[in-house]
Amino acid sequence: AYKWVRKAGGVNIADEVQIGFGRVGTHFWGFETQNVMPDIVTLGKPIGNGFPLGAVITTRAIAETFAGGMEYFNTFGGNPVSCAAGMAVLDILRDEQLQDNAHRVGEFLIKELKAIQQECLFLADVRGMGLFLGLEFVTDPEKRIPDAARAGYLVERMKEEGILLSTDGPDHNVVKFKPPLVFSKENADLFLNILTAVLKEEVFGPDGF
Repeated sequence: AYKWVRKAGGVNIADEVQIGFGRVGTHFWGFETQNVMPDIVTLGKPIGNGFPLGAVITTRAIAETFAGGMEYFNTFGGNPVSCAAGMAVLDILRDEQLQDNAHRVGEFLIKELKAIQQECLFLADVRGMGLFLGLEFVTDPEKRIPDAARAGYLVERMKEEGILLSTDGPDHNVVKFKPPLVFSKENADLFLNILTAVLKEEVFGPDGF
């Protein structure tokens, strides 16, 4: 995709708002897993760990195009409080080795979730990297018909049990799991136990699990 966009004269934008800052485990930035170099990178949410902070990173050549007569500014751009919050987050990511934690716990989760997939008729796919995972639900494992109803049911039931998930994808049948980077092996065990119990409920059976 990057090659064809550049060939057409376009620019490539990497959205790292959800997957950046080590969440994918193997790399600090998601685009690095694809061996590409974007022209623009957008950052948000994780950079401030809840503090309202965002950033755009680009090349000098692209940045200089904003000096063409149109006034561009950020009211609070570069204020020292925001900068201190962002630097503190980077320090914690490094000092507590949260990227490595995402990698280790993520690999454990994927292995266990794929084992659950072998038993759950309606769980068609387990995918993702690190602590950014997706569970795809279908009504028919052969025809792979999207099942938004079961995905939505799972999200609501897990919320009742104290675990936050969300649905995603064009058919809303993919359950997305992106816990905090401090998510531990013990947290993962609890998540898997509750998930297994919910998947055994009547809406997924009697032949679903």
